[in-house]
Amino acid sequence: MQALPKSQLLRFVEQAYHLSRRAVARNSSKFSKRRYTRHQHIVLLCLKVRKNTTYRTLLDELIEMPRIRSAIGLTELPSPSTLCKAFNRLDMAVWRVLLNLSATLLPTDGVVGIDASGFDRSHASKHYTKRAKLTIQQLKVTLLVDTRSNAILDVHVTTTRKHDSKIAPSLIRRNISSVAVLLGDKGYDDQKIRALSREAGVRPLIKHREFSSLHKAWNARLDADLYGQRSQNETVNSRLKRKYGAFVRSRHWWKQFRELVVGCLTHNIDKTL
Repeated sequence: MQALPKSQLLRFVEQAYHLSRRAVARNSSKFSKRRYTRHQHIVLLCLKVRKNTTYRTLLDELIEMPRIRSAIGLTELPSPSTLCKAFNRLDMAVWRVLLNLSATLLPTDGVVGIDASGFDRSHASKHYTKRAKLTIQQLKVTLLVDTRSNAILDVHVTTTRKHDSKIAPSLIRRNISSVAVLLGDKGYDDQKIRALSREAGVRPLIKHREFSSLHKAWNARLDADLYGQRSQNETVNSRLKRKYGAFVRSRHWWKQFRELVVGCLTHNIDKTL
């Protein structure tokens, strides 16, 4: 009988496993019980986000996935609490390293867009919150996206209403080597951002807020074709919400931040397939 081809889910698991082996050691310490590896934990956590499900549902489905278990050397299934504790132990620095590695798997050309979007901090029914007159606070998520491959290069998350112009500098500094042209809307119209970009050799293609006829003239001279690629940011924001959910399940803010970074990592791995 002819062997079945690899499914997209299996190739996703193999790619995530390969990245995890490049990013972290097999075990967290020499005192580890070595029952499960950190590589297996990372893959299962990415798989949970990709399937947009809960720990219990994921583990229940893995019972019928022998090829997936075999790909990561999983001989027995962990309990939901084991995965939850693994997620707590894996620092944000680990997920950022994985995100950076995943971006290198995709072709980039240095034309990068920056934009922000909101993610709900609760998955309560919209109808319920409206009837009960409740307000669900959102997380502000700013993505740095390469317009050629839609790879997410970096992400910034905050629970505050910090202005876009205050967030952009840290993203630019962290990714100077990957950015040649920076595309942004009027929310990023700030002289400090323009000066920082030029000092780093980055061309800022950011629309001016139109307070005078001079600002209108500057906007009219923008490279319309190049600036139009900024719409790829909207595409990536929409894709993240449609595929992985427009809300975060975690209750603590630091876990919510990690959950969103894992979502960006999952997006990049999906794009490589």
